[in-house]
Amino acid sequence: MSINIKKKKKIINEIKKISENSLSAVIADPKKINSNKINILRKNARKNNVKIKVIKNTLLKKAIHKTQFECLKKKLKNFTLIAYSIKNPGSAAKLLYLFSKENKTFKIKGAAFEGKFIKSKKIKKLVSIPTYKESIQKLMFTIKEATIGKLVRTLMSIKNKKE
Repeated sequence: MSINIKKKKKIINEIKKISENSLSAVIADPKKINSNKINILRKNARKNNVKIKVIKNTLLKKAIHKTQFECLKKKLKNFTLIAYSIKNPGSAAKLLYLFSKENKTFKIKGAAFEGKFIKSKKIKKLVSIPTYKESIQKLMFTIKEATIGKLVRTLMSIKNKKE
């Protein structure tokens, strides 16, 4: 079933708005993935501040024209799933990478970060970028370890002075 021109323009404007506010984007081929799995992926995406759309390539090409994600145009064929990272540049890459590990027919085509195309084989670079939550947890762990270490050193120096 085809959609009319008004709906197409609305979809293009919506994608363009998301593109302007996103840090990175990852495209994938959703072939042979049933809708239940895509819905689970969308649910996980909402938790991680990732916007996911399955869209025709002609509409996507028009939506990403003159944006930082224009470099993705070369890889667009058939229907495409596009995931935008809103708060952390690696969150969409991590989400789709983990999903592709569970679903072998799901293929990542590539990603765009800071206007540059990243091949699907190099997605691990974006996956390795920690989220804010992970960064805060690591910082808290480091502070905790440093505090405990300082306490132990202080107690040891008091013990040594008493002897």
